[in-house]
Amino acid sequence: MHEILSDTALDQLFREARTFNAFLPKPVSDEQLEQLYELAKFGPTSANASPMRVIFVKSSEAKAKLSPLMSEGNRAKTLAAPVTAIIGNDHAFHQHLPRLFPHADAKSWFEGNQPLIDVTAFRNATLQGAYVLLAARALGLDCGPMSGFDNAGVDAAFFAGSTVKSNFLINIGYGDASRDLFPRSPRLPFDEACTIA
Repeated sequence: MHEILSDTALDQLFREARTFNAFLPKPVSDEQLEQLYELAKFGPTSANASPMRVIFVKSSEAKAKLSPLMSEGNRAKTLAAPVTAIIGNDHAFHQHLPRLFPHADAKSWFEGNQPLIDVTAFRNATLQGAYVLLAARALGLDCGPMSGFDNAGVDAAFFAGSTVKSNFLINIGYGDASRDLFPRSPRLPFDEACTIA
């Protein structure tokens, strides 16, 4: 039986966590990014497919490559963030299933079925991207997830020659609550969003 997390932990992960648009000029280390992935990788995916691939954009060269591919509203905050994670979907994820899901011939479920490959890659990499966000928060980092970029351009610049397609981006760092932090928007209450059947 697992214990309920403390209110402090729940606040950090959910209730008090915010989407940040500005970050303090404090670096995020490669070791922190490895630790983040080592947590996020344990989130469940169907048949342990694990289709997410991540490029952590940190260097000035990589930021210069990403910058012109961002929408105008996302460019400055992405350049200012210590790290931007490009969350991608590997559309050849099923090639790894003999190792990741060895107790069944899961690879055969996908071979020759591109629509199933595509929807499975997208759905599960999106889930894994959410795990990245929660892992970052659990490690004391703040996040700013985004769409609003040129997917085809990012694919050409960062995933050329691969089977990976970009999904969404997450700016990661230490949020600056004094700048560009909007009041929390309302959420739907349980009785509007949920039904118990």
